[in-house]
Amino acid sequence: MLCRVTDVLATLETYYDAAPRAQASVEEVGPFTLFLKRGDGWDYYARPRLGFTGEITRADVDAVRRRQRELAAAENLEWVHETTPSLLEAVRASGLPVAECPLLALPADPSLIQGNPRRVDAEVTGRVRRVGLDDDLGTVFGVIHAGFEGTDTVTPRASTRQVDLMRKGLLSVVAAYDEQEAVVGGGSHGPRGDTTELTGIAVLPRARRRGIGAAITAALVDDARERGVRTIFLSAQDDAVARVYERVGFVRVGTACIAEPS
Repeated sequence: MLCRVTDVLATLETYYDAAPRAQASVEEVGPFTLFLKRGDGWDYYARPRLGFTGEITRADVDAVRRRQRELAAAENLEWVHETTPSLLEAVRASGLPVAECPLLALPADPSLIQGNPRRVDAEVTGRVRRVGLDDDLGTVFGVIHAGFEGTDTVTPRASTRQVDLMRKGLLSVVAAYDEQEAVVGGGSHGPRGDTTELTGIAVLPRARRRGIGAAITAALVDDARERGVRTIFLSAQDDAVARVYERVGFVRVGTACIAEPS
C-alpha cells in the first residue's frame, strides 16, 4: 500500500517549496512564502511557508494579497488542505474563490500499483515518446494548450522557459503522435530530487477516447522511474479526471487548493 499519507504530504510540501525556485525569486510574508516571477513568463503564487504548523488567519491572507498587489503580482495562493486546514476558511473570508482539486500519488514500489498504465493499444503506446531540445517544442506546447482549451486549432507557443528547465534537467516532456506523425497530445513532469509532479497532460479533442492520455501518463511515469524518482504525484481537475488516474494506479492523498480572483 502507499506509505503513510502524512509522510507523502510532507514529501510533497518539500517539493512544492523547491519546484518554483529554479525560475522565481522568493519573499517571506508572514506565514507565507511568496514566489515571484523573474522577467517574462507565468505568474507564481504564495504558499504556506515550509514547516509552518500554526493557524493562518484572514489577516494573514489579506497581508500577502496586499503585498502581491504592491509588487504587481497575481493574487494567487496554493496549498494542500490536509497540511494547512485553517487556510481554506481564511482565504474564503478574504474574498477569493477556491478550486479544490484531488491530489493523487503513485506507490513508491511499482509492484504495488493497482491497475496498469500500459493497458492501452500497443500502437498508441508506441506513438508516445519523450521529446528533446531538437524537437518542435513550440508545436508540442501549442497542442497541450489547445487540448486544455478544448480546441483542435493549434498555435505554436513560445517555450523559452520550458526549454531552460529542460536544459537543466528540471523538466521532461513527452508527446503523442497520430498515424500521420502529427502531434495530438503531450504532458510533462518536473523532477526535483526523488520527487516529481506530472503536469499539463492534454489531448486534442479529435484524438480523445483512444487511450492516448493513459499512454502519455505511462510514458511520464516510466521516464520518472528511469531517473530514480520515487514519489510521483499530480493534481486532477475534478473527481471525474481523478478517477481516470485512479484506474492506472494513482491513489488519493489529499486536496490541492488553488485560489485566485475570479
